[in-house]
Amino acid sequence: MNVTPYVFFNGNCAAAIAFYEKVLGARVQSCSTYGASPMKDQFPPETHDKVIHAHLVIGTTALMLSDDCRPNLEPPGGYSLTIGTATVAEAKTVFEALADGGTVTMKFGKTFFAEAFGAVHDRFGVRWMVIAEGAGA
Repeated sequence: MNVTPYVFFNGNCAAAIAFYEKVLGARVQSCSTYGASPMKDQFPPETHDKVIHAHLVIGTTALMLSDDCRPNLEPPGGYSLTIGTATVAEAKTVFEALADGGTVTMKFGKTFFAEAFGAVHDRFGVRWMVIAEGAGA
């Protein structure tokens, strides 16, 4: 059994994918648009260039993404994606990249539970926590 996060965007999924490729080294396994799907006639033409499904791999973790083209989509909430790194320097680099254009919700620094930790909502509203745990971090 696996649990794979599936994150929905409001029309900017392709931009998020490009951002995650750049700042997290994400590898795109697949990416399809509404217009290229066999169900394209069931979707309005203005959604045809939007992402119906994407599968990324970040490190060894799968992440699924899609544009949710329903009206009144609520922003992401009630979760955070967590990135653990081997070093504090790597954690700081990742944190700063995710924070660029986003909102820091907890400043990056040493905590009682980790050598370094910080929380941020990236420019797409996705919540991230970045952590370098332990003395070896």
